[in-house]
Amino acid sequence: MLGRLRVAATIVGLCSILTITQAQAEEHVLRLGFLFAQSSQLGAGAERFSKEVAKRTGNAYRVELYPNGAVGGEVEMAEELRLGHLDMAFITSAPFSSIIPEFGIFDIPFLFRDAGHAHAVFDGAVGQDYLKRFQQKGMIALAWGENGMRHITNSKHPVTNPEDLKGLSMRVPQSDIMLTGFRSLGVKAEPLAFPALYGALQSGQFDGQENPIAVISASHFNKVQKHLTLSGHVYSWAVMVMSKTAWDSLDPAEQKAFTEAARAAGQVSREAAGRAEREGVDELRKAGMNVVASVDRAAFEQSLQSVTAGFSAKFGAETIRQIKSIR
Repeated sequence: MLGRLRVAATIVGLCSILTITQAQAEEHVLRLGFLFAQSSQLGAGAERFSKEVAKRTGNAYRVELYPNGAVGGEVEMAEELRLGHLDMAFITSAPFSSIIPEFGIFDIPFLFRDAGHAHAVFDGAVGQDYLKRFQQKGMIALAWGENGMRHITNSKHPVTNPEDLKGLSMRVPQSDIMLTGFRSLGVKAEPLAFPALYGALQSGQFDGQENPIAVISASHFNKVQKHLTLSGHVYSWAVMVMSKTAWDSLDPAEQKAFTEAARAAGQVSREAAGRAEREGVDELRKAGMNVVASVDRAAFEQSLQSVTAGFSAKFGAETIRQIKSIR
């Protein structure tokens, strides 16, 4: 009798091990990279995405998060996605105007009135059309997210009007449109990969930079920058994007689950960026930054007139007008 019980227990144990092994074999692991810290707006969105994918697929998929550029900078991540070497990434707008030139339209300074205006554009027909354009580069864009409205910081003096920018050296993302815009304002603007930015500011290689409040706070730029100007000159979107290889491995129900998870993640990133915009400025002020709360937007737009015609010729005056008119 005792022998039969031992045999039964052994069989139960083997069945349990087999069940666990089968479950592990059925779980698919995907890697998701993003540039900023886990505590950032992108990190908040990525974490929600991971949880939503697990829930919506019955734990058939596990999304591993790689923050802080652990799998490369954003240009590198986009290329790895295109080649199918990386499964997913939550990437900001910064690299895409050089990858898909028509995306440069969103880098035109003062195109958007505020984040609410940008949300209406990206959630509407214009945004949905542009979401499909990632496919031309072998990537599948699942949903828009948010990096935030970009603001100016510098170590020299307060910036309230275009004249205050003249002569400042500033790091600007790898966007020809943003570089053109800032240079037309008399700025010595140059691109630099984000991971090298803090050191460049600390060493004095650049007087200033521009980024959303969430990034300025999380990166502790207040330690190397004295002045913050709430210019809101460019809306920096983000996108949850997947390699075509990984996307094609999903069945239709799984593709639907991933898309819905990405939309939830995008909304979380918007909420985190908005919260940082509301609360982060006071924190930066308390940390010692001098804050210029508003700028003469009309004066900046007037100063950009020398390049406005070029932007219209490049992207189409009617498309720019359409975007600006959306409410």
